[in-house]
Amino acid sequence: MCAQLRPGRHELGQNFLVDHRVIGRVTELVRDRPGPILEWGTGSGAITEYLADLGRPVEGIEVDGRRAEQLGRRLGPHVCIRQGDILRHAPPAGSIVVSNVPFHLTTPILRHLLSAPGWRSAVLILQWEVARKRAGIGGATQLTAQSWPWFEFSLDQRIPASAFRPRPSVDAGLLVIDRRQQGLLDPAERSRYQRWVVSVFGSRGRGLYDVLVRRGVPRDVSTRIVSELSRGRRAPLPRDLRPEDWAIAFASARDTQQSQNRAPRKARRR
Repeated sequence: MCAQLRPGRHELGQNFLVDHRVIGRVTELVRDRPGPILEWGTGSGAITEYLADLGRPVEGIEVDGRRAEQLGRRLGPHVCIRQGDILRHAPPAGSIVVSNVPFHLTTPILRHLLSAPGWRSAVLILQWEVARKRAGIGGATQLTAQSWPWFEFSLDQRIPASAFRPRPSVDAGLLVIDRRQQGLLDPAERSRYQRWVVSVFGSRGRGLYDVLVRRGVPRDVSTRIVSELSRGRRAPLPRDLRPEDWAIAFASARDTQQSQNRAPRKARRR
């Protein structure tokens, strides 16, 4: 018997995936990743039925109580469908999160997911432009940069609007997020790092080198990063920094600040 979650207050609007080729690809990506399966927003169960065939424990969270009850009765005992609000649900440790994300909830769901501990991977259907941005194609967004030291993002494919009912006004993308086995930074530094990323994106300067130096990155480190990014390209911007660049720049700025704090102050002249 599945325990019930408190239902959320969010509207139920969603574009349901009906293309079985795409559903099959989602299932393949999940099959390749071990662990219990969690689906956020099961809807009528088009994806859930495929996931259930993998023979692993499946938990589904659906805000529509009627759909949750009907789907739960239809599937096997290893599948538990509960009524609840995605934004109030914590993914189980080691789980694979699957979701055809409601377009109107994309940003809050991504923020909730990326801040939640324990889950292993996520296979998400998002608006095409959002999926591209989260994968860092064309430059990283602030949200992606804030998560890169602990997560890897990859864009698997574009999904045409015709794959959904009702048909949305834009295409979608299949985004895969995997938690890094070894993070590029200590998780204890996450809050400090994320504030630093905000300061980098919000900094004014004559170029990336100037921005990094203003944010405490030593000049030699800033020069090396900018030089590597500038090969055969336009002048780089913060969005062009790679995951390892963000981690190295932050760590060097942090170490410089700590070194300065430890240095003895010169005695005042009398």
